[in-house]
Amino acid sequence: MTTHTTGHFTYADWQETALEETEGGAKLARAVVTNAFSGGIEAPRTSCQYAITYLPDKTGVCCGYELLTGTLDGRAGSFVVVQHAHWGEDATVHCAFEVVPGSGTGELTGLTGSGTFSAVQGESEIPYSFDYTL
Repeated sequence: MTTHTTGHFTYADWQETALEETEGGAKLARAVVTNAFSGGIEAPRTSCQYAITYLPDKTGVCCGYELLTGTLDGRAGSFVVVQHAHWGEDATVHCAFEVVPGSGTGELTGLTGSGTFSAVQGESEIPYSFDYTL
């Protein structure tokens, strides 16, 4: 049976490093990010890394992995999600994420699921939606 949960997260820290850039072309970067989740997912300090491609038309794509440790609807443990995101000229980031199979620990062992979020530029709290099975 699939369970639906929601909440929000905030960026606690974002450390970005430029890797390579071509004149008039794409720019590659990486970011080490710490987030704080609340709601269905309670994870006060996550660990996340992104690989980012900025395109000359002010759009871009990124992918990353995030380790969440805390609780999911009251069940304690940790799990990893893989994220794929894109944004347009308005800078709103649209992201889909999925639990990495086999990454659940504790009461979250066997967790599967996927979710989404959209991060609007300038907003500090980002709502998420997550559907999962345990």
